[in-house]
Amino acid sequence: MEIKRAYKFRFYPTFEQETILAQTFGCARFVYNRMLRVRSDAWYTEKKRIGYHATSSLLTELKKEPEFEWLNKVSSVPVQQSLRHLQAAFGNFFAKRAKYPSFKSKHEKQ
Repeated sequence: MEIKRAYKFRFYPTFEQETILAQTFGCARFVYNRMLRVRSDAWYTEKKRIGYHATSSLLTELKKEPEFEWLNKVSSVPVQQSLRHLQAAFGNFFAKRAKYPSFKSKHEKQ
């Protein structure tokens, strides 16, 4: 019989770590909301579905624009993961396990 254990740790970040975490959360939230808007607009205007690979390539193009160069200052892993979360949210919606994906707020749990 295999016994699984879990440990819970409290994290006390320094000021620099708090800044990096806030930037990372902000970038991930921005990308999630932006791609949700792109996917919703494409469906309601053209009845066109946009999947994960299309949003990933849109993210690459977005990072190249000078207006959004701040997206390159954080790790790309959490930003890409936000696209995967959006894809999972749409998958759950189409499988009728959840409501339509909603926009993320700065004031919600991070």
